[in-house]
Amino acid sequence: MPRTVPTAPLTVATVQATPTPGDVAGNAVRAADLIRQAGELGARVAVLPELFLCAYHPPALAADPAGTDVAADAAGVVADSRLDPLRAAAREAGVTALVGAAARHPDGRRTIAALVVDRAGAVRVGYDKQQLWGDERELFSAGGRGATLLVDDWRLALGICYDGCFPEHGRAAALDGAHGYLCPSGYLAGSEHRRDLYYAARALDNTMFVVFSNAVGGVDPWRFNGGAAIYDPQGRVLARGADDGTAVLVATLDPAVLAATRAAHSMLADRLPDQGGPRMSMSG
Repeated sequence: MPRTVPTAPLTVATVQATPTPGDVAGNAVRAADLIRQAGELGARVAVLPELFLCAYHPPALAADPAGTDVAADAAGVVADSRLDPLRAAAREAGVTALVGAAARHPDGRRTIAALVVDRAGAVRVGYDKQQLWGDERELFSAGGRGATLLVDDWRLALGICYDGCFPEHGRAAALDGAHGYLCPSGYLAGSEHRRDLYYAARALDNTMFVVFSNAVGGVDPWRFNGGAAIYDPQGRVLARGADDGTAVLVATLDPAVLAATRAAHSMLADRLPDQGGPRMSMSG
């Protein structure tokens, strides 16, 4: 596992916003505006919610897969002209953006993807969600591997929503040398307790920054609860949105904080390679 820390701070933005179900072109325009707002606030990286380009709305996704998907080539590159506003915004703002989408791969797989829009305006599938939740399995295939986004000398691991509910997912990222964990998500109203617990826990478990983005608004049963947040490596809140309303929230990730936290809380270094032999059972 790489033990280095970055040499300079990195300002990041997390976004909560309401997309329109099925309207990829319109949501791309909205996403472009949010990316520009993030850039105006000094962010170099912006994270938008899960499936933002098509909206997390299973009826719309099931009714029009061709219209709600974006096609990727064998290298993961997405050439869809509907995403031109994203390309322009990333170039103009100097922001690397992570934007949720339904991706169609050349082998026919449909995945819940995190698209990476880089500062040159190129768009590619950065990561496919590995842990599918509930009825997502009826519409999507699971991704098969983790991924890390390299921005300057920061290693930013990628996860999507339910991935972050599994300690092993964040731990795999940390053991690969991640300094941060970017998690576009879609948490429904009523899940506030879990929303606020999981990602703080992943930060503290792994002494890494966590950037959690979430959808907001919509109509029941697909109404989302905002609360986008950025956590420090002890799981403390650096920025958090309300449970409703659009927001672009910014915080600066400080490598000195990362180094100090890992020196004081050495779970990654102290982690046993295994937990011993067969467990002992006893009567009480």
